[in-house]
Amino acid sequence: MRLLQYSESDELSIHSFDDGAIPPYAILSHTWGEDGDEVTFADLRTGDSIAKRGYEKIRFCGQQARQDGLQYFWVDTCCIDKTDKAELSHAIRSMFRWYHNAKRCYVYLSDVSIGKRKYDDMLTGIPHHWEPDFSTSQWFTRGWTLQELLAPSIVEFFSREGRKLGDKKSLKSLIQKITGISHKALDGIPLSQFSVDERLRWKEGRITKHDEDRAYSLQGILDVELAPVYGEGAAGAFRRLMDEIDSSRRCVQDLHGTDPRNDKKRIEETKGGLLADSYRWVLDNITFRQWQEDQHSRLLWVKGDPGKGKTMLLCGIVNELQDSMPRNALLSYFFCQATDSRINNATAVLRGLLYMLVDQRPSLAVHVRKKHDRAGRSLFEDANAWVVLTEIFADVLQDGSLSTTHLIVDALDECVTDLPKLLSFIAKQSSASSHVKWIVSSRNWPAIEEELERVEHKTRLSLELNAKSVAASVKVFIQQKVDQLAQEKRYKPEIKDAVLQHLTLNANDTFLWVALVCQNLQGTPKWNVLEKLALFPSGLDSLYQRMMHQISASDSNKICLRVLAVTAILYRPVTIAELVALVKQLEDVDDLQSVQEIIGLCGSFLTLREDIVYFVHQSAKDFLFAQASDRIFLNGAEQVHWEIFLKSLAILSRTLHRDMYGLKALGSPVKNAEPPNPDPLAESRYPCVYWIDHLYDSKTKSLANRVSNLQARGVAIEFLKKKYIYWLEGLSLCKSVGKGIVSMAKLWSLVQVWHIESDGLTQLVYDAWRFIMYHQRAIESFPLQTYASALLFSPTASLIRQLFYHEEPEGITIKPEMSGGWSACLQTLEGHSNFVLSVTFSHDSARLASASWDGTVKIWDASSGACLQTLEGHSSSVTSIWDASSGACLQTLEGHGGSVTSMAFSHDSARLASASDDRTVKIWDASSGACLQTLKGHGGSVTSVAFSHDSARLASASWDRTVKIWDASSGACLQKLKGHGGSVTSVAFSHDSARLASASDDRTVKIWDASSGACLQTLEGYSSTVKSAGLVSIFAFLHSETVTKPQQAVRQGTVLSLDSTWISNNGQNLVWLPTEYRPSCSTLSGTCVGLGTRSGKVWMCWFI
Repeated sequence: MRLLQYSESDELSIHSFDDGAIPPYAILSHTWGEDGDEVTFADLRTGDSIAKRGYEKIRFCGQQARQDGLQYFWVDTCCIDKTDKAELSHAIRSMFRWYHNAKRCYVYLSDVSIGKRKYDDMLTGIPHHWEPDFSTSQWFTRGWTLQELLAPSIVEFFSREGRKLGDKKSLKSLIQKITGISHKALDGIPLSQFSVDERLRWKEGRITKHDEDRAYSLQGILDVELAPVYGEGAAGAFRRLMDEIDSSRRCVQDLHGTDPRNDKKRIEETKGGLLADSYRWVLDNITFRQWQEDQHSRLLWVKGDPGKGKTMLLCGIVNELQDSMPRNALLSYFFCQATDSRINNATAVLRGLLYMLVDQRPSLAVHVRKKHDRAGRSLFEDANAWVVLTEIFADVLQDGSLSTTHLIVDALDECVTDLPKLLSFIAKQSSASSHVKWIVSSRNWPAIEEELERVEHKTRLSLELNAKSVAASVKVFIQQKVDQLAQEKRYKPEIKDAVLQHLTLNANDTFLWVALVCQNLQGTPKWNVLEKLALFPSGLDSLYQRMMHQISASDSNKICLRVLAVTAILYRPVTIAELVALVKQLEDVDDLQSVQEIIGLCGSFLTLREDIVYFVHQSAKDFLFAQASDRIFLNGAEQVHWEIFLKSLAILSRTLHRDMYGLKALGSPVKNAEPPNPDPLAESRYPCVYWIDHLYDSKTKSLANRVSNLQARGVAIEFLKKKYIYWLEGLSLCKSVGKGIVSMAKLWSLVQVWHIESDGLTQLVYDAWRFIMYHQRAIESFPLQTYASALLFSPTASLIRQLFYHEEPEGITIKPEMSGGWSACLQTLEGHSNFVLSVTFSHDSARLASASWDGTVKIWDASSGACLQTLEGHSSSVTSIWDASSGACLQTLEGHGGSVTSMAFSHDSARLASASDDRTVKIWDASSGACLQTLKGHGGSVTSVAFSHDSARLASASWDRTVKIWDASSGACLQKLKGHGGSVTSVAFSHDSARLASASDDRTVKIWDASSGACLQTLEGYSSTVKSAGLVSIFAFLHSETVTKPQQAVRQGTVLSLDSTWISNNGQNLVWLPTEYRPSCSTLSGTCVGLGTRSGKVWMCWFI
């Protein structure tokens, strides 16, 4: 970034700074004068700047910056070298950030003047006479000034004379009236909190010099980054802008694993609410203040024993930081909980922290999208997720726009998976950026201390060493809980005092002990409180022992102990419905209230919130494993895993079937899948996701002695053979396909250890694993594509495909057949060595021709898919005619001065038309090769040509945004069709030659009267550029008189979607195309689609 500076002797100089070393600066906002009046970067270098009229604005900005104590300032006219396209592109993408980071923004209003009298009126309090001029200032009508108003925190307005009129806050109401922008946005609320539609409305009525700038000037406001491509037109720029918004939205949605803000709220509510007086002591603590105030103190480790209030302390710190942080600062946090598999692993921690950072500062999504755009949601869920997330996180922390950032991770000791990796990452990153400060909390574990010792600039806050402060907070907590109990239970004063005294004497400065005792007293009649009170020993472990003894002595001990055993083994909190399904002893409990009562009997260990069963604290679960395992795990924890595995498969075998949510349409997206009532997956969600994990953790490598008739292999084979494909649909509906891939990898590793081949399980599991791996994207986005795309595009020898062949959609055939195995290199139609540019059927539909950038044309048998001929001899600017039977080159047609972009035979096969980058169309005699006509007139590359079906006319489309209709015999231009807002990419005549359809980069299709040239209809609503294949699919086969928008139902026959991801029939998406099968070109013949891909593959899909 370049900044200007005036020396003490008033000499102007310009300086360059790296992103990490930019000093405080002011920035100018203004409207440009005539091009010759503004001072450019070149003028500064040649010394010609002072003579120009625009220099007065530079002087004004420099003087005002100096008055405000700022040495440096920035002016767009001269701080960017606009002759350097790369620099200009970078500047446009950085502009919003530069204005956002400026200490002050000065708006110079050249069309608002206040004479001496008017300025005197301002001083004497007379109403502002300049307001009418202010309200009609050109500054409020310019496109780029919108971000200059919204991005900086301080925006000050000045008249032509340099007199200050006010700032963004003092003039807020007037500015709101002029612009329609809400007060909240003007006050500096993050723009991401406003909808995209609302932000787009702010630009209405604003103009720019270049049409494309209307879109480019919005990128910072809409939180995306867009490289400028001048010449693409406003429609093309807005299309790319909206595509970027959609991609960023999908990226953030996929990044979301949990929202830590919701976890914090849930934890606070579960623990009875956050009491401010119980944590405020830390704000005055010397250690905490050192971390907060010393810029070199990067990491604060809060450590303490279980139940000492670490989590609630961090909740309080989060609240205080939110209230006191500067506007540009960021705060991200994460609460680990060992009992919840969503938030008990290192990957989830980084994912949650990233999600909060990107949600607050959407521009940071660019670092995530570098990888997400290629991999999608699986990026965050597959086996490499940790590696990828660490790279992304490191890039985010080095982002130049990042100011003060606080990162908080609670309960490191409850990070069950990959804790050493997380500790190492935090230790490394805590020293990586001076802008970033960390707080972590954990128990007093030596392993954690050893790893955090590596951090150079750290401080420790030990709750044991601050026992006096903790004791005072616990005392406040006790008082609050006893007051609450006394009010709700209507205690007499003497009972209230007795409870208060007992809690105070026995709490041992432990919040959790107080909470558990009060929870128990909540269900105790007030006449029995004193007797019950005496039974509560001091200390957490003693209290847990007392509660376990109480459960064991009750009449419901068997069912309670079983509930505790199963809940302790489960990988996440479960719903009541899931728990009932998994615990055999609950099967006979026929009403919800009774189940809730049973969970209540386990109340010192379990809690119920919104029908989800949680442990009251990690220490309760730890106690069950460490000191009560002999009572709840009678045959060991592995046996419970094994029983849950068997129970899970029984549940899934009973509940899984095709189309469980009644979606019906094969193309229904999972985001639109609403659970019916009752939900068929209500009790199956947990088993669906975790059945393999329980088998794996049953610690069995040979199950021969584990069971008699129901061997694990037999159970697994039975399930995979009968229910596997329905399980995949269930995973999709549970939004857990990524987890399913990891689970199948676990199962594959397990069966390899068993070393038994005779029953075929090894081969079946391998095939099932490859199946879900290959078809992940289709299944996770469209549940019923499990039965369409996944089956149709699996190898013919796939065991899963063979087992579920009956589920394939009827009447759809893919040719050539899939290869026998999973290896893609066995595909028979992989022959081209470069992009396939064009494919077309012969008129008898017997053969398919494909053309490639490798200089060859291949002729394929349309029935068998066999390659009949490879025709060689092309260069980029010639067209060749081949004998489709012999493969002989009949003609080489030379004459174009650029690459040939499109070609078309007349329907009588007598003539061939070719389009070229040289802006011409040539018509050739197909027999002799003679050039019959050279059609000139387009102002840009000609992208597409098409003969009418009577061969009398020829249509051509061009980058010049026009379509021309020519007389195919004389070469005369009959019509020039204008109206598209972007390059026209393809054209096609209707079968009766009466209408012409054109598709454009402006995301529209226009239907024209081929005789008069009148535009009959404009079809809008396309989500991307309409490709040639989409145009032909939708319009070339329409026979009805009415053409409808793509959202409307119409009998379209066989259709390829505009983004080339779907094959549809009669308006219904039927088959989702895997990436390697998506076409770069396509053709249709009746109910057959022929497609050519960039990898060189050519294939066909038949609908019967």
